This record gives sequence, C-alpha cells and structure tokens, in this order.
Amino acid sequence: MAVTDEAIDKIKQMILAGELRPGDRLPREPDLAERLGLSRNSLREAVKALSLIRVLDVRQGDGTYVTSLDPALLLDALSFVVDFHRDDTVLEFLEVRRILEPGATALAAQRATEEDISVLRGVLDGLGDDPSIDELVANDLEFHRLIAVCAGNNVLTSLLDSLSGPTTRARVWRGLTQEGAVAKTREQHAAILDAVASGQADL
Repeated sequence: MAVTDEAIDKIKQMILAGELRPGDRLPREPDLAERLGLSRNSLREAVKALSLIRVLDVRQGDGTYVTSLDPALLLDALSFVVDFHRDDTVLEFLEVRRILEPGATALAAQRATEEDISVLRGVLDGLGDDPSIDELVANDLEFHRLIAVCAGNNVLTSLLDSLSGPTTRARVWRGLTQEGAVAKTREQHAAILDAVASGQADL
C-alpha cells in the first residue's frame, strides 16, 4: 500500500503542478512508470484508485485521461461513502445539513434570478393536496436541491447533494409520524421561497 500511495501522490503532484490538466491524456504506462520511478504494477494500482474517486478516467483502448475535476464529479465519491452511514450517525448528517442549508439559502436570496424563483415556485405548486410520503420527500429534496443551485456555488451544491441520501430516511420517518407534515412542509417552503424572492438573506 505504501508504494501505491506514493504512486497516487506523484500523479496528484503532476496534476497540482499543472503538468497534467483536466482532459489531458496520461503518458503511456511504461513511459510514465519510468518517469516517476515506479513499477508498472504500482502505477496501475494508483490509476485504479484515482479512477474510483473520479480523478482519472480509464477508457479501454484509448488510454487514461484526467477528468474535468469538476466539484460535482469529485464529490460524487463522497455520496458513495455517505451511503454507508449507520443509523446512529443519521442525526450527525442532519446536523451538517442544518449548518450548510441556511448558508446556501442566504446565498440564494442574494443571487437567485426571476427565472430561478419561477422554477422554485413551480416545484412548490407541484405538490398535490394529498401526496404520498414518497412524493412529499421527493418534492422536499428537489426544492432544497434547487435552493442550493440558486446559491451559485458548485462545491456547496455538490456537498448538499452528497448528504441528501442519509437524511431521506429521517424525512420519510418525519412524514410518517408527524401530523400535518404536508401542510407544515408547504408552509415552510413557502416562507423560504418568499424570503429568497424578496432577497432577505437574514430570514
């Protein structure tokens, strides 16, 4: 593992130094291994690891490329890790969302366009009078996802997307147990939308 870690670090340093840029094709395996002073086997393991976390893209018969390194792509690996949460950590994920979502919503209040507001209003109006729990949760997740998009920060949006999975179960539970969940959700979303539409970040 130590040799593989070294190989990963050397490729990472090439990317950070700008020797390899997003979309660039890596040199041929024997050439890169020689250049980095690595065995081809450890280089192969490093490439495999970096492809799993979306830093590299291995295309059969075409070579290995640096991905776009877009935050959404890189943070997708986080959602994979997050999926392994345990029941006793779901509240911790909710706490993280409670830290991030108000900040995202405040940014949305400063940056949302008229078109953004119209789309948000469409999602809010799209929730029927008697939705199933699944429909309620899906609508809730989409509303909050769009709020994050309105914040105009791709890293923040990707982080919140990655954290959506574990909180879904808690949202479903709330929908099943809390009386008047539909009315309360609609009321809360309407208040959030009004604050965003009027540019009141403090609300």
